[in-house]
Amino acid sequence: MNTTQTITLYGAERCHKTQYYISVLNDTNLPYTFLDVEINEDHARALRGLYLNGNLNFPTITIGSKKLRNPSRRELDKWLNKLTSKD
Repeated sequence: MNTTQTITLYGAERCHKTQYYISVLNDTNLPYTFLDVEINEDHARALRGLYLNGNLNFPTITIGSKKLRNPSRRELDKWLNKLTSKD
């Protein structure tokens, strides 16, 4: 397993899409960090920094340097599978 890439979910606790991604990530048993951009301005600032327009685009998942804005399950699975595949 490639454990050098960090998974981060930027979202909001109240957001149903964020809750969906939390559920998906919990099912993978891969370590990830959830950053609530509505309750922590530092997290919001970090998320805005990922986008040229500076918008608070959530949910966003980063896997290493890859940025996924509201990905489909298929797209998310593709990137998560790269973490668990043998090098």
